Amino acid sequence: MYRNLLKRFLDFLIAISAFIIALPIFILVTISLAVANQGKVFFFQARPGKNTKTFRIIKFKTMNDIKDASGKLLPDEVRLTAVGKFVRKTSLDEIPQLLNVIKGDMSLIGPRPLLVEYLPLYNEVQKRRHEVRPGITGWAQVNGRNAISWEQKFEYDVWYVDHISFLLDVKIILLTIKKVFKSEGISQQGHATMPFFEGVKQV
Repeated sequence: MYRNLLKRFLDFLIAISAFIIALPIFILVTISLAVANQGKVFFFQARPGKNTKTFRIIKFKTMNDIKDASGKLLPDEVRLTAVGKFVRKTSLDEIPQLLNVIKGDMSLIGPRPLLVEYLPLYNEVQKRRHEVRPGITGWAQVNGRNAISWEQKFEYDVWYVDHISFLLDVKIILLTIKKVFKSEGISQQGHATMPFFEGVKQV
């Protein structure tokens, strides 16, 4: 009952309440990023959701669009602004995704929605992460976030799919709050976030 009905109801109720409470911070971050990014505040991108149905995720834009001489975007770690780095470190860039939760595209807790380009690269087990709505935070995020390997991340995602419960979601929320305050697992060494997923390694 929780997985199929109560979880969605709680997502909607909590997301609306949280967005109203966070509105002053939302406005402040919007203004700060507008200055840092020369007017560009939000980042929209197609992401696969439940059953791989595509939706548009909304996040605060933490990187500028500086390009090299050939017109190619510079690496993420170069384009990450000081304001953007703070917003990402404190996880404030996730606030706009509450709107995705309200719409029903996402859940508060679930596997993170990744790039559409990754879909053909998953093995049969990894594909199971799309059996549920993607989340703002999840089991993989509280067990290493971007500091763990892709393989570990997907193992945590599928484990969550098989063990969804109210108590587990409460545990993840509490651990997420702890992670935010400790600023753990924000990036993998040598990257602003995570390296591009290139598929399952063949042994």
